[in-house]
Amino acid sequence: MPVRRAQIHLVSFVVLAALLVLSGLHPFDRMTWVLEVFPIMVVMPLLWVTYNRFPLTPLLYICIFLHALVLMVGGAYTYARVPLGFYLEDLFNLSRNPYDKIGHFFQGFVPALVAREIFVRGRYVRGGNMTGFLAVCVVLAISATYELIEWGAAVALGQGADEFLGTQGDPWDTQSDMLLAFIGGIVAVFFFSRLHDRQITRLTGDEAETGSMPGPTI
Repeated sequence: MPVRRAQIHLVSFVVLAALLVLSGLHPFDRMTWVLEVFPIMVVMPLLWVTYNRFPLTPLLYICIFLHALVLMVGGAYTYARVPLGFYLEDLFNLSRNPYDKIGHFFQGFVPALVAREIFVRGRYVRGGNMTGFLAVCVVLAISATYELIEWGAAVALGQGADEFLGTQGDPWDTQSDMLLAFIGGIVAVFFFSRLHDRQITRLTGDEAETGSMPGPTI
């Protein structure tokens, strides 16, 4: 790993850690903040431990960073109270704060790229179409698991889970959450596969079969 790139990653890691601490100084609801940012607390140490053995592509690091920001903002304000969501609600004349849908889009977009990178670099899957299909399947599995976790929180915490669930009275919130994750996964696979594969080739020096799908080049 080039020294300059390693330095950029280190600075990004420190900035992300600082933002995580900042988001937790005065959250609207402490338990909601913990539940929302818990994935960051798991992923950051994992990325640190595996950095030398399995560094990721720049595209994936950037996406993970952005996803972490979405989670931290949602944790600090709760998804139903994020100011950006209120702005979008007024702009598009929506009936509710849609910020949580941004979170679920990223919940599909980023895991799809993670799955692709593992599949392609580990040569677990052959063929771009199958790689993309299985990446989206992973997205749907993760989304379904997260909705089960939300259901478990609702059962365990009762009304105390309302801020974490963020349904805002929408009876179809679970289904729309999974739809947004599905759309995020499709966008990642269809629009970013070729860029992703080029970065994988540069990172590993391996020009063997990649997982590109037919589609626009970015």
